[in-house]
Amino acid sequence: MTATQEEQLMVAAASTSEATDAAATLKKATEALLALQDDAGWWKGELETNVTMDAEDLLLRQFLGIRTDEETAAAAIWIRSNQRDDGTWANFFGGPGDLSTTIEAYVALRLAGDPADAPHMAAAASFVRGQGGLERARVFTKMWMALFGKWSWDELPVLPPELVFLPPRVPLNIYDFGCWARQTVVALTIVSTYRPVRDLGVDIDELRSGLRPRPMHSLFTRTGVLERADALARRYARHPVRFLRAMALREAERWILERQEADGGWGGIQPPWVYSIIALHLRGYALTHPVISSALAGLDGFTVRDERGRRLEACQSPVWDTALAVVALADAGVEPTDGDLRRAARWLVAEEITVAGDWKVRRPELPPGGWAFEFENDHYPDVDDTAEVVLALLRADEDDRGSIARALDWVLGMQCSDGGWAAFDVDNTRTLCRMLPFCDFGELIDPPSADVTAHVVEMLAQLRAAGRLDTRGGREGREGRGAHAALGAMDRGVAWLLAAQEPDGSWFGRWGANYLYGTGAVVPALAAAGIPGTHPAIRRAVGWLESHQNADGGWGEDLRSYDDPSWAGRGASTASQSAWALMALLAAGEGPASSEAVRRGVQYLSDTQRPDGTWDEPWFTGTGFPGAFYINYHLYRLVFPVTALGRLVHGSGPRG
Repeated sequence: MTATQEEQLMVAAASTSEATDAAATLKKATEALLALQDDAGWWKGELETNVTMDAEDLLLRQFLGIRTDEETAAAAIWIRSNQRDDGTWANFFGGPGDLSTTIEAYVALRLAGDPADAPHMAAAASFVRGQGGLERARVFTKMWMALFGKWSWDELPVLPPELVFLPPRVPLNIYDFGCWARQTVVALTIVSTYRPVRDLGVDIDELRSGLRPRPMHSLFTRTGVLERADALARRYARHPVRFLRAMALREAERWILERQEADGGWGGIQPPWVYSIIALHLRGYALTHPVISSALAGLDGFTVRDERGRRLEACQSPVWDTALAVVALADAGVEPTDGDLRRAARWLVAEEITVAGDWKVRRPELPPGGWAFEFENDHYPDVDDTAEVVLALLRADEDDRGSIARALDWVLGMQCSDGGWAAFDVDNTRTLCRMLPFCDFGELIDPPSADVTAHVVEMLAQLRAAGRLDTRGGREGREGRGAHAALGAMDRGVAWLLAAQEPDGSWFGRWGANYLYGTGAVVPALAAAGIPGTHPAIRRAVGWLESHQNADGGWGEDLRSYDDPSWAGRGASTASQSAWALMALLAAGEGPASSEAVRRGVQYLSDTQRPDGTWDEPWFTGTGFPGAFYINYHLYRLVFPVTALGRLVHGSGPRG
């Protein structure tokens, strides 16, 4: 036997062993994922966030006079367990201490009875003062303190309720804000008008540094102009046109009431939920009123209680999780006729949204269709969930009852003017509201993003492959014009993605961390759309992924990459992010026989799998507001490895 033949046999033997390991890893993970399905057909992993959710929940209950010792003690267990060794709290696992998060956690623990001179509290207070104290906290934190007289309402920016009267064409109207910010802003216009003060029950003077307010920016800058406009708004707030102010408050109240969901909440997320409760309470709604009582009951449904303490989910993701799980299981070899997949598909079809939401403001003629992220969020379906649900329904042998056709029509109508897709709105790109003195709580607008656009492009490509583009039941009927419109939209989406590639070969990830997420979404979408693996954009992406693989074979990216580009593609390896990288490499035509990066990535997943088939992942790999708010999706650590390994073992995945 020659040396070359011996080498070939060794490579073949290694490949066989690696394939066996990958298949065994996939089998255990698939079984673990199937075991998590609810009897109703859905999956839902916990959405873990930072402790401001729990601190603000206690502050809300203190404000309303309903906080109990039992709830407080259980929440305090969770808050204390997340304190870092230096006494601070971070916005995400492994991140740096954050001033506002530490302030809110500290105040919550003071409510729980932790004395200010306890070592863990003294360390936190010392950090706060060293970072500028309450004087340098974000506006939201100061507002919470103003509710209890610990900060002056006079020192907060003004949000006049008259904003609700501005038409959509006028800058700074409420529809210039992304839907999550819009709902929050409308509620806070009421709160900031009433300027209530309730008793906190504890002093927090130790959190003050004595720093003076920062000076205004130059009048010749846009920020400086807006700061002076805020000063004028404060003057108006002291002497408003009474009948106009009264009308604005009634309109803001009506706007909020119309958007309460069946679960009692607003938008399926914590910020507008809690501020809407406070706003309506200030408008005279008693705690026993059905609107308030259902809202508080809904918050209880978002509360997790276990041995680690009591904590509030900022949101819940059953539709998203279920769609991802169906895609993963199908790619892992589960047959379309499988009962579990069909049960999930039936549940997804039943969750279709068929009523109008805020998206109607910019698309008044567009018929409804699509899905939201949550169990209940009919006013805010999103393009991302809709695309993923369609991808899931295409993999299950179950009657979609026309929901795919309606979703296709809706998604095409939601394409932005530049060819990309955003999550909730069309052309929500006015940046002026980002500069308002009030708005320092993360991303405020909803421009097109690479990850959402990629999921739509992949959806359109797979509809084309399945021969489903000529069966639309929307405005253009059932014939060729529907297919023509869809293919044209896909081509524009592909062009948008190619133009959005970063110079280093990656793509920015708006809703996941970060360049790994964007790249892991875009490359499979381009492949499904027919872009060959030899295309320069694909080769640059492969090169970027290979150069950012960790020594242990996995991939990871720290969330600080949203603020500091030097963190792009850098961080501790995680199962979900490693799977994203593998999904991109496999879609680019790389495989274990030709790619050392793929071999090492698969080995990382095999080596780090737990005996129960899952993976440990304390790191946050989901994004709410870039630079401010992040999420640990507990199902990501399982569903994406199943997808990646399934595509490796079974050769499944995006098809164009």
